[in-house]
Amino acid sequence: MKVFFDERQLGHAPDTYFRRGAAMPHPEQPQRAEILRDMLAGEGFAIAAPRDHGLDPIKAVHNPDYVDFLPHAHARFVASAGPDALAIPTMHPGLRRGKEPRDIHGQMGWWMTDTSTPLTENTWDAAYWSAQTAIETAEAVLSGARAAYALCRPPGHHAMRDCANGFCFFNNACIAAHHLTSKFKRVALIDVDVHTGNGSLDILYERGDIFFCSLHPDPATYPTFYLGHADETGEGAGLGASLNVLLEQGASQDDVLSALDTALAAIGEFAPDALVVSLGFDMAADDPLAAVAVYPDGFAEMARRLAALNLPTALVQEGGYLGPSLADNARAFLTTFREATT
Repeated sequence: MKVFFDERQLGHAPDTYFRRGAAMPHPEQPQRAEILRDMLAGEGFAIAAPRDHGLDPIKAVHNPDYVDFLPHAHARFVASAGPDALAIPTMHPGLRRGKEPRDIHGQMGWWMTDTSTPLTENTWDAAYWSAQTAIETAEAVLSGARAAYALCRPPGHHAMRDCANGFCFFNNACIAAHHLTSKFKRVALIDVDVHTGNGSLDILYERGDIFFCSLHPDPATYPTFYLGHADETGEGAGLGASLNVLLEQGASQDDVLSALDTALAAIGEFAPDALVVSLGFDMAADDPLAAVAVYPDGFAEMARRLAALNLPTALVQEGGYLGPSLADNARAFLTTFREATT
């Protein structure tokens, strides 16, 4: 199984963010990717750097104005607020009426929904190469690979069409899925990160050629809130092409696997030609953001059931934070998927 990663993805290194009214250490750290990278190398995966596919595949999914805002946003913020200020939005427009401001602080509130995506000096490079990693993985699948894995960091599934959200800047999985439609008429994207794939839901909600399914606790009581309810099934051409399978907080491994079976049955009915997996290891029982209880053998079983779809598959890394079992969970899933698709 081909694996792609670029060391520039380590450059985004936020120290803190605001959550529940207080500053706290940011859980989306470069060490996440280093742990996964080192595990992959130890298990004999050959890790290649992605080529530069430019901005067009990113702008095919995201608002081009949002994409163009990001490269110089941090430097502009520092010039205005000073190097010691935390580069997060402090004002938001609410309903998006009117026009995008010209001031950097107004623009940050326009293009960033929350305080979880602080900009750092190397955020742009990290987000850009995270997206390139996903594109390269899709390219591998387009070229005939049965499966390929994108070690994307920062993650992407909370990024909406025109805003950053939930640690995410570019929606890598949606970028990969859209890229696959150049060859495959019908693509399925399944999100097994513990949090709602709210950005993917936003981007794909009116598309009928990409089926989207997310497994997550009820957003009425669990982040990311707002999107991901059971009655959100798509609109227009996408009516019926979105599925949210809700879990109870504290759900057992068997509960999660049962929900996965519901999602896989729906994907089977959609009959896709290719698959993208938003792969989150924060389903783990000991993840710092844990809400359900999956263990290494459960991740291995998830891999077996996903591989059994027998589809060309792009795996795109999402969450999974600095808990004690991160490497074990990733090893269990990725080695099992490799064995099942070789």
